[in-house]
Amino acid sequence: MDYLFWNNDLLTWAVAFGIATAVYLVLHAARVTLVRRIEAFAAHTSTWVDDLAGRVLAATHPLFMLAVGLYVGSHWLTLPDKTVTLLSHLVVTALLLQMARWGDVGVHGWLQLYRTRRNEQDAAATTSTAALGFVARTFIWAVIILMILDNFGVNITTLVASLGIGGVAVALAMQNILGDLFSSLSIVLDKPFVVGDFISVDDLSGTVEYVGLKTTRIRGLGGEQIVFSNSDMLSSRIRNYKRMQTRRIVFSIGVVYEISKQQLLAIPGILREAVQAQAQAKFDRAHFKAYGASSLDFEVVYIVQTADYGVYMDVQQAINIALFERFEQEGIGFAYPTQTVHLGNPEIRLARAEAAPEAPATPDRGGADIGTGPERLTSQRPSSA
Repeated sequence: MDYLFWNNDLLTWAVAFGIATAVYLVLHAARVTLVRRIEAFAAHTSTWVDDLAGRVLAATHPLFMLAVGLYVGSHWLTLPDKTVTLLSHLVVTALLLQMARWGDVGVHGWLQLYRTRRNEQDAAATTSTAALGFVARTFIWAVIILMILDNFGVNITTLVASLGIGGVAVALAMQNILGDLFSSLSIVLDKPFVVGDFISVDDLSGTVEYVGLKTTRIRGLGGEQIVFSNSDMLSSRIRNYKRMQTRRIVFSIGVVYEISKQQLLAIPGILREAVQAQAQAKFDRAHFKAYGASSLDFEVVYIVQTADYGVYMDVQQAINIALFERFEQEGIGFAYPTQTVHLGNPEIRLARAEAAPEAPATPDRGGADIGTGPERLTSQRPSSA
């Protein structure tokens, strides 16, 4: 006796189920085989395309293969038009979702491979991964969702227009956050600094640890973490010391006034010799700069042929020691802040005070009499009773 279920007998349902199962198994076996062969091939190559292809193909979801199998098997059945249309929409939706998954895995895998390959040569790869990955994935899923809605007959034109108006309102309400987001994209594209660079922002210095969608984090010299918003970071003046190729050093020394003319003329040559004796230093100039308050000031300029701060300090230390030794040999003294007080002849001052007419004494608030004169003031206080 033939039993009918949804206008199809049991044999027809069995054949349709067998076709669906066979399609699913074929797709599953094909995925496993292709993934294994691609991975085996990628192990012997240095390109990243085969590695990425293996990751994307491995991301094929079993539910997608099952949906395809059921859709193929449904063609063996006699179904109402509405059911056929619904199945078509569902399998297209499954395909679109699978495409979104492939795209998501592809973007993530490409960024990860790019960062791994370029991390040692270009630290900007780490900086750009987060921002580019977020933007690319958001775009993929937004397009897929619109295509799914269009597949089910939703008028996406009105929806897109509504999203545009809503987007303007959201943009006005979140302008600070969006400003930081676009600033992060500017950092990614322009690369004023990357993770690992030592930078100075205004009066704060440190090593860049992380560049995110909204904030940039710097490890300060004291060990603390400094957090900047990306827009605030780009609006500031940034000094990137990691990209220095050389260091231009300017330093000054002062010598005492009590030196001879020959010693004065010899000092620029002594400074030149001290700098040129250093292998990492390139001499620029040395001049008698100015007459200071308590010293004769000389200015020296030289170039350190590396950006390494430790090398610069070693060079400067060697120059200072060489100058100390050479000045000691030449009898030239280093200046330090001093003041010299010149006193006039006390006898002449006394004679001038006696020749001046005496002025009437004026008592102060404390009862003391202060005598006035052209050279000195004298104060007399009555003895206590």
